Amino acid sequence: MTASSTRRTTARTRTAAVGAIAVAGALVLAGCGDQTDKGNDGGSSSASAASAPLADKLPADIKSAGVIKVGSDIAYPPVEYMENGKAVGIDPDIADALGKQLGVKFEFQNGKFDNLIVGLQAKRFQVLMSAMNDTKDRQSGIDSDTGKKVGNGVDFVDYFTAGTSILVQKGNPKGIKSLDDLCGKVVALQKGTTSEGIAKAQSKKCTKDGKKAIDLQTFDTDPEALLRLKQGASVADLNDFPVAAYNAKTSGGGKDFEVVGDQIEAGPYGIAVSKENTQLRDALQAAMAAIIKSGDYQKILEKWNVTQGAVTESKINGGS
Repeated sequence: MTASSTRRTTARTRTAAVGAIAVAGALVLAGCGDQTDKGNDGGSSSASAASAPLADKLPADIKSAGVIKVGSDIAYPPVEYMENGKAVGIDPDIADALGKQLGVKFEFQNGKFDNLIVGLQAKRFQVLMSAMNDTKDRQSGIDSDTGKKVGNGVDFVDYFTAGTSILVQKGNPKGIKSLDDLCGKVVALQKGTTSEGIAKAQSKKCTKDGKKAIDLQTFDTDPEALLRLKQGASVADLNDFPVAAYNAKTSGGGKDFEVVGDQIEAGPYGIAVSKENTQLRDALQAAMAAIIKSGDYQKILEKWNVTQGAVTESKINGGS
């Protein structure tokens, strides 16, 4: 998600100018992906290990295999989505650039967002790239709702910044201007995301202020939440700024939605890596530094119209 200045939710960010993908179409694509851990033809290509400048930084088993398995919820355009059976978007393009530095192919595999960290810890994936916000709770393995320890946590290699935005129907018929306007109203969003945490915190504020709580409806994918908004069954959807801006521009030819208010709680997206795999983590950070220095990173962000989310250096666990 994104914040009150420049910069995804338990997850993402953007302002894309790509071909339109209608909400219904996005739902079909999400359904086709079946939210399983199957691979797809969207793995990014890379230079051979022999010609890649940073290949020797990788763990020997990954360097030998020539593949990094990436867990991702591939239904979040423009960060990552399916097009002609291939994962495309901001994350796959950045992964491709990293792969050329490391001499490996990043192979994207589809999964439900709120199950990705579990999949990483079960070694189904080696990294996660899914517009995932780098937060202290995720680093520590803390359930944000309960405050209880639920896992070992993960390390993040930060590569982008984004905040949460409020998306409403075109013309803003309910007059939503800020989070305070959501009290007592139906809000639809993707579960397991930073947006959900923001909405729950706001709902508590509503009741503390003597207003009705938010009627929060959560879904496995963002396109499902967007469909509820499009149908008028909710007054707003909260998602990362790049995603909100993309949907405002493309859905229904720009006639379905609009973004209102400022970005909320801007913070970094990170590539999640198991805490055991510090060598892979450090190799990814070195590759990020290389593509930032070369200008390849900037070109990718320009392609997707998200330069406002650029980082000037890649930090490890820079989220708060």
